[in-house]
Amino acid sequence: MSRRSGILEFAVLGLLRESPMHGYELRKRLNTSLGVFRAFSYGTLYPCLKTLVANGWLIEEPGHTTEDALAAPLAGRRAKIVYRLTAEGKEHFEELLSQTGPDAYEDEHFAARFAFFGQTSRDVRMRVLEGRRSRLEERLDKMSASLARTRERLDDYTLELQRHGMESVEREVRWLNELIESERAGRDLKGPGHEEPTRDTTEGAPGVLPRPGDTPGPDTPGDTAT
Repeated sequence: MSRRSGILEFAVLGLLRESPMHGYELRKRLNTSLGVFRAFSYGTLYPCLKTLVANGWLIEEPGHTTEDALAAPLAGRRAKIVYRLTAEGKEHFEELLSQTGPDAYEDEHFAARFAFFGQTSRDVRMRVLEGRRSRLEERLDKMSASLARTRERLDDYTLELQRHGMESVEREVRWLNELIESERAGRDLKGPGHEEPTRDTTEGAPGVLPRPGDTPGPDTPGDTAT
């Protein structure tokens, strides 16, 4: 299984734990709620769903809405299939939530993991946040060393791009420090007395979920949406 397909399976299981959904609803939630899946096609989602069904983690059920009831007679359209999480699927998702290995700290996987922190235990959240911070601090050290070696050979625009990348990582580290401090103090993000931070829409800013490729370098495109 590729890393990206593993992240997609994790996200699908997490969304279906909230409620059963059609494939279209799933794709919409993945696009709008989880930035890591902004661009991917049904050709990516449906093989994933079929795999999860084959593993016994999902079951397929016919849709029961009025629209679904009318869909079949109209122009030969089939009623939509609803995907529901099984008991085994819930158990598997909870097992995935408890994992805190190195993959959980990578850009794409961390974004997906963070989106489901509301379903994750505090001790696991702490390990993931601290692991992510350590990973970014290592990245900063490497970027700083590289910049020091190549500064004299870079033109102004390339140098500015390198600085921007470092600033983006530094902003995320500060954001992680704030989250870790809140977790250590036993405060939930939306708990009593906690003020929602002002959201800076700048890429990589604290409070903004990092997107793949934000730190540093150009975005790596996913599958083309259809």
